[in-house]
Formats: sequence, C-alpha cells, structure tokens
Amino acid sequence: MAERSALNHALRRLLAPAGGAMLALCVIFPASVAIGNPVFEGVASCAGSTCHGRAEGNGAVVRQDEIATWQEPSSPSGAHSRAYAVLAGRRGQQIAASLGLGSATSAEACLGCHATYAPKAQRGAKFTLSDGVGCESCHGASGSTSGAGWLAAHYARPATHASNIAAGLIPLDTPKARANVCLDCHYGSSKPGQFVTHAMMAAGHPRISFELDLFSTLQQHHDIDADYVARKSRPNAVRFWAVGQAEAVRRATSLFAQPKFASEGIFPQFYFYDCHSCHRTITDGPNRKLTFEVNPARPIAFGNPPFNDENIILLGAVAGALVPSEAAAFRTAARDFHKAMASDAGAARTAAQGLGARAGALADALSTRGYGKDDAFRVIAIIAGEATSAQFTDYAGSVQAVMAVDTLLNALVREGRVTSGAAAGIRANLARAYKAVEEPNAYRPADFRSALKAAAGAIGRLG
Repeated sequence: MAERSALNHALRRLLAPAGGAMLALCVIFPASVAIGNPVFEGVASCAGSTCHGRAEGNGAVVRQDEIATWQEPSSPSGAHSRAYAVLAGRRGQQIAASLGLGSATSAEACLGCHATYAPKAQRGAKFTLSDGVGCESCHGASGSTSGAGWLAAHYARPATHASNIAAGLIPLDTPKARANVCLDCHYGSSKPGQFVTHAMMAAGHPRISFELDLFSTLQQHHDIDADYVARKSRPNAVRFWAVGQAEAVRRATSLFAQPKFASEGIFPQFYFYDCHSCHRTITDGPNRKLTFEVNPARPIAFGNPPFNDENIILLGAVAGALVPSEAAAFRTAARDFHKAMASDAGAARTAAQGLGARAGALADALSTRGYGKDDAFRVIAIIAGEATSAQFTDYAGSVQAVMAVDTLLNALVREGRVTSGAAAGIRANLARAYKAVEEPNAYRPADFRSALKAAAGAIGRLG
C-alpha cells in the first residue's frame, strides 16, 4: 500500500539506528494456558505451506504468507525476525563489551527483547533462540505439556477466536492487550531482560519510543477483511492510538514507582528522563543554546531533568475531547507528578502511582467508548494544536506528534474518508515534520511546528 510505503520510508530513517538495529522489540511470557504448562513450539511450527509459510498471500481465511512478511530482510515488517542477529553485529558486540555482559547473543539482559526468551524447560522441539522475536513472542506460547495449547486447535473448523484465547492465544485484537505485549520491550517491563537502562543507552542502545497504532501498521501481517471483522470486529485506529498512549503512561509510571527501577546506584535511573534536557552542546560562550523550552503545563524547577513525558502530553491533549470526565483529574495528576519530582524520591514515586491510576482510568474509558467517523479528524486537530503551542515543546513529544498524525491519516485513507491523492499532497508537509525530528541534535522546533500545522490544517479541510 502507498501509505505503508511512505510510513516505512519515514520510520526507517527515524527509528532505525546505525547498524540495522530497530528499537527494542516486544515479547511476552504467558503465565499459563488452559491446561498444563506453556510450551513455546517455535517459528518452524507455524511455517508449513498449508499454515503461514506460503510464498504468496492467497489463503482462503488468512493470508498464509505471514512468515514471509515476518522474514522480510529490509523493511520494518521484518524487524522482529532480525532482532537476534542484531546482537551479533558490531553495535550489539560493543554494547555487551562496554557493560561486561559477555556475548550479547547469550546475555539475558539482551535476549529478553531480542528473542522469544522462553525458559529452557518450556522450549519445544522446533524452538530456537536464533529465530529472534518469533510468533509466540506476541501471540503467546502455542503449546502445552498436556497438548492443550492453541496451536493444535486454532485452525480447526470448530475453533473460534474466543476458544483460541481460552487456550492461551493473546487477544491482540484488543488495544489494551496489544499495547501491553508491545510495551514489554518497546518501553520496558519487570520481566527478565526487558528493561533498557541508561547505562545500556550510554553504551549505544537506541532511544526507546512507542506508538501503538503506527507500530501495529508496520508489523501488520494480516488483512482486515470480512472474515477478520466477523471474528474479531473491525479495529479502530483512534481507539488503538489513544489506548496505546494511556497504557504507555501507566507502564512508565508503574516502573518508575518501583525503587529497583527508579534508581541506578546513588543516581536516578536517567532512562526515565528527557535525554535532550541534558545531552546538549556545552560551551563557555556568552550565548547559551537551550534544547528545551519552558513549558507552563510542566512545573519543573529550572535545571532539573524533566521526566520524558511525550505520552503524558499527548494523552492529556486528547483526553478532554474523548473522555472529558477524566481529563481534569489526569491533568492535575500530571502536574502533581512533575512538581513532586523537585521534592524527593518518595513523593515522586507516590505521585507516579497517582498518575498511573489516572492513566489506567483513561485506558479503560478509551477502550470501551464508542468512536465516530469524525474522531480521527478531531484528534489530529487537537494534536497539531498542542504541538504548535507553548505546551508542547520537546523533541520526544514532537516525534510522538508526527507519528500520530501520520498513522491517523493512514486510517482515514483506509476508511475512505480521505483519498490517496489528497493524502499524497499532505505527505509533503509530513515529510518536512519528519525531517525536523530526523536527527535529535539538529531538531528544529519552528520547522516542525510549521510543517505539522500545515499538514493538520490540510487534513482538517477534508473533514
């Protein structure tokens, strides 16, 4: 599709660092399946030509070429299959050597996200770590010690989506479930090997960023056809985007509230903070160059490193339009959290818990509310309005804003609300916005705001 091609081009520049490594990748370890202990059967168990290993996507129910998409060697759709191989590359070796991890291909700190890191006792006969982030990383362990896993039953005619879920399949068609699977590595979790520390980034690991609907588009291995809709209902891009933002805030605050993650020795765990507030050119000249702007919605004492609040900003911006009953409480909790950061660690952790609770309430509300045909237009206008105001000031938030507008524009094209021709004209401004955030050290706020405002205005006139 033309819109996916444009996304691939922009996101490969923005998210793929030198050496071919993408951002940290998602994995999940289900605690149990319906009967017995879970068994990870491996990618090969899904790769038969009558299953998901066809060369062409011409299956009657599902495409059946999903493995080929997962293995694509150069596009983001194949990033999960390349995740393990990245560890053996120059960057992976350098990071592991700097941190004293030994070989990156055997280090738990790396394998938690660069492979389906199942315990050895739960690995089936066809399982191999070198598959990288395989099918079961996101869909859940497919087998069981009792033989009752979803692999053996999910293709049979009596099976339903509900029965597959009961057998251990992860319900990725629901925004909250998908967000939390992806967040395990695209933000971090308390599971083994799924937290990227500041030390890892200092050693060369890419900066972490997350946006559920866009990442879902890049990793989509299926068609949303009549059969899909009948079994799982039609996904709504605004719902996935908004719930993804809420779950990202809940995950960030949940980890920050735990002392074992919030600190690294005597220092705060700087992973949680806005990189660009500290990483800037240092000069003794008379003219300073600030890489941030004062933000009236973020009451932080000057000189204190701010929490990386890219998801907080976007969630707060949209809450008023989509869930007005929760918006004021969320904004208050966000301000209280920022203020507490200048107090002490205990106060900050307590405030993080409060903010996480408000984000959870928003996630629940955003998951269950109805969505109208004009919601995408409204959300784009809100994002652009915030992104071009004094309350939306930083590089990380700007990256989130352009990703959101891009993915929601794609949704409008898919739904037939905007023609491909009209979208192509708008993409020139989106390309300018991407260009302004392509290189963090060359971030150009004025160019970004101008481009995003022009793109959003053009989209709004089509509504």
